[in-house]
Amino acid sequence: MTETSDPTGTPPDAQSRARPYAAQVSLRWSDMDAYAHINNVQFLRLLEDARVIAFRDWFDGGGAGDRSLLDEGVLVSRHEIEYRRPLGFRHEPVEIQIWVSRVGGAGFDVAYIVTDPAGDGDGDGDGDGERPVYAVAETELALYDFTSTSPRRMRPDERASVQAHVGEPAPFRRRRR
Repeated sequence: MTETSDPTGTPPDAQSRARPYAAQVSLRWSDMDAYAHINNVQFLRLLEDARVIAFRDWFDGGGAGDRSLLDEGVLVSRHEIEYRRPLGFRHEPVEIQIWVSRVGGAGFDVAYIVTDPAGDGDGDGDGDGERPVYAVAETELALYDFTSTSPRRMRPDERASVQAHVGEPAPFRRRRR
């Protein structure tokens, strides 16, 4: 298990950084607004879908035994999102790259990049091959015990699962902090 040594909860060793998990998330026709692009509020649903997909792998089979973090309790306490370009409706899914950006005693932050799946290119015909970034986001999560209706500390098995996915902070262009 990698322990953190700074107040942000990021590991001191750059080699210990995990590669982002890639979740494929489908768009819904109802995600589109009157401007013919995916509505900004719907991006939060896309991020939630990616979190559920990732957490199933990270916690159900990733060291936390038979207990699922989603079943036991985790609450969203904060979102930050930076919209980079419009995302129009299409039948192909988007790829949401997701990783842990901070680990605390009773919660952790998850960072995301919303882009096209690998190999799709940017679709603008210029041949540069770079994938577009539609949004960059970060979600602060608090562990919660639904039985006692109170916050709870992270267990060692959960910490091990979370630490396996620690990466860089979300690559925001600008933060207001």
